[in-house]
Amino acid sequence: MAAPPKILAFAGSARRESLNRKFLAVAVEALKGAGCEVTVADLNELSLPLYHGDLEEAQGLPANAVKLIELIGAHQGLLVASPEYNSMITPLLKNTIDWCSRADSNPFEGKAAAVISASPGPLGAVRSLQMAQQLLLKLGCHVVPGQSFLSNAARGFGADGRLVEYRVQKAVEALMAKLAQVCARLSQ
Repeated sequence: MAAPPKILAFAGSARRESLNRKFLAVAVEALKGAGCEVTVADLNELSLPLYHGDLEEAQGLPANAVKLIELIGAHQGLLVASPEYNSMITPLLKNTIDWCSRADSNPFEGKAAAVISASPGPLGAVRSLQMAQQLLLKLGCHVVPGQSFLSNAARGFGADGRLVEYRVQKAVEALMAKLAQVCARLSQ
């Protein structure tokens, strides 16, 4: 019997009450339900300076970048929750990916990846979701086709943290099942 796929999950938001961190928690449960082992990385605990080439040249990769690179390398897949700031991916998410891409060997190459997003607005951060997918594709990930986003997310969760809308829950579960399948196929 094959080992369950290992997925690294993180949100591009540092806010304690982040809608994307809440949405990520729902997706993590769906991944576990699909038979995956999931590690959730909190980017608050792995803070990084703003990427600067001179800083990298003078000091090398920050310790937290090295930790993230090792985490990425130890997992077959990635689940990224991509918030949206001014119709773009967040500086936190971009900076994190930029630092990790500076490794001697690209840690993203060949990884399966899925992106989800949540927003208090009517578009559900779909613009940042697509940009994050493009960035991960550029870095060599096998981005799982499909989208799972939560519009009007401030009203999207019940008191128990679960999604209110059944169709959104089913979309999350379907995307996470695809991520699990792609990880399993890539591991063969």
